[in-house]
Amino acid sequence: MITYLYWFLVAVLVIGALFGIGVRLGKWKPALIIAAVIWLVATLAYYFWLEQIFVKRFGGTMNIKVPEEQYHIGATWKGDNLWIQNYNPETNECIFQEYSRGNMLEGKVVLKNCDPLQGTGMVLPKDPALK
Repeated sequence: MITYLYWFLVAVLVIGALFGIGVRLGKWKPALIIAAVIWLVATLAYYFWLEQIFVKRFGGTMNIKVPEEQYHIGATWKGDNLWIQNYNPETNECIFQEYSRGNMLEGKVVLKNCDPLQGTGMVLPKDPALK
């Protein structure tokens, strides 16, 4: 919901710049430049700063796809960054992948010979249809 409100306010600012400067003052070139700058700054701010803050603090939505050859184990927040733990049974590795703001400077930790199901008695399905 907070994401929709953010983009609604961005649209109001862009339309306000176009209407206020372009229509009322008749200065279309500055109106288009200001509207484009507002849109660009708002988009960059969202993807590089606000997206994970909205998800963590205000109940926003974020979609992450687990690779087909891996099994999801867990997720946790460290600061404003999300860390996902997956298990790859083919290589017997646990992969901790960081999803940081703007998908830049993401960390990755790989644990070799990791067997998260050891001692639990659980086994992974061999048939992909059973996933």
